[in-house]
Amino acid sequence: MSTQKRSGNPAKQAQIEQTIKQQREAKRQEKLAEYQRQLKKRQRGKLLWWVVGGVAVVAIAAIIVASYVFAPRTYEAGSEGAEIEGVQLFENETDHVEGTVEYEQTPPAGGPHNQVWLNCGIYTEPQTDENAVHSLEHGAVWVTYDAERIQGADLDKLRDLMPRNYVILSPYEGLDTPIALSAWNAQLKVDSVDDERIPAFIEEYWRSQNVPEPNAACSGAIDGPGKI
Repeated sequence: MSTQKRSGNPAKQAQIEQTIKQQREAKRQEKLAEYQRQLKKRQRGKLLWWVVGGVAVVAIAAIIVASYVFAPRTYEAGSEGAEIEGVQLFENETDHVEGTVEYEQTPPAGGPHNQVWLNCGIYTEPQTDENAVHSLEHGAVWVTYDAERIQGADLDKLRDLMPRNYVILSPYEGLDTPIALSAWNAQLKVDSVDDERIPAFIEEYWRSQNVPEPNAACSGAIDGPGKI
């Protein structure tokens, strides 16, 4: 153990003791300052993690909400024989052919068609009749619209009404109506995206078991131009 040298001079001894006290106080203040710096550092770290965690929670919540808000509408598969005002019914025959076909309906709602079907989905460009009709044979609903009359917010609403699969949405040139919904041997033409018969038609004819090839695939064939 070290011992401090004492002075025989009381005044000088007091000065020595004062210096020692000052050194001890300086060290104590230095330790206290370092402790406060470390404490603030830990607090900043905790705050950062709280912020990051809070942002993550908000982001996850936003994703969950968006998945419900923007999820495609769900429908029950299969026809139940509902009566929908304005629906026209036809008796088209089914056959695989080459080349173009002169259809009796515009857009077509069945009839001879190409042996390769159009993959279901949302398209921003017109599609080939003969391939889309093959998709109708598999139970798909083909929703077509006049691109000059249905755009912007109206087009967004129409897309929101589409089911997850077994549907084709595309513009169609030469339509005599803003929107036409076609299934195999059935068709409905409406003037507005707010028409309640649109989801009713899809509910009735989407994946109907009354088509020539029910439950056949609506993917794995060809994509038309402009598929989203």
